[in-house]
Amino acid sequence: MTPDTAVVIPAKDEAARIGPTVVAALALPGVDLVVVVDDGSRDDTGRVARAAGARVVRHSRNRGKSTAMETGAEAVRLLDTAAPRHLLFLDADLGSSAATAAALIEPVRAGTADMTTAVFVNRVKLGGLGMVVGLSREGVKRATGFEAAQPLNGQRCLTRDAFEAARPLAHGWGVETAMLIDLLRKGFRVVEVEVEMAHRATGTDWKAQLHRARQLRDVARALVARESLMRGAASK
Repeated sequence: MTPDTAVVIPAKDEAARIGPTVVAALALPGVDLVVVVDDGSRDDTGRVARAAGARVVRHSRNRGKSTAMETGAEAVRLLDTAAPRHLLFLDADLGSSAATAAALIEPVRAGTADMTTAVFVNRVKLGGLGMVVGLSREGVKRATGFEAAQPLNGQRCLTRDAFEAARPLAHGWGVETAMLIDLLRKGFRVVEVEVEMAHRATGTDWKAQLHRARQLRDVARALVARESLMRGAASK
């Protein structure tokens, strides 16, 4: 198969799991490039990723998920020598279960979807109450009519054209919600795909609760910004 897809993995302090994730991603059909964006890690994430076969781009300080995604996509663009590759975004902590991401690539490669998003079949028990997911799901439905099963899922494959249409990406953890809304409203085809992936469950300690608070803030900001744009367009 002619290589046509690059994998972008934003990562911060994931030295314990990034290696198997990179190895599994490199084995995906049609993938010949894995770019890991080391987003200000304080551990050996970058070294481990490079040893596993990834190209590594490092941020000297943590700049957030959406910026890491943009950095990775730009690195792929600079390395493209022929037709632009499709972009497959994966979380760093998937480990060997990243091998099932082939199902996300296939509809994009076949031309039946502009973006696929993952729906995890094997759900891990999370420590939260579902507030952020609920806010995102309702916001996407209100803005587009699309009922997303897992709107915050970071595993997604899209064409380069779709990625460019979603830019500039929303800040931080609002990126997945905003990407869904922006692409659906521009007429791009989004398909949800069930995959048997697994990632590390979030806990209930203060660090996990702070993370959820940041997620809630970023998703709310992304939704408010898009609702303002829709109101402005409707008033013209």
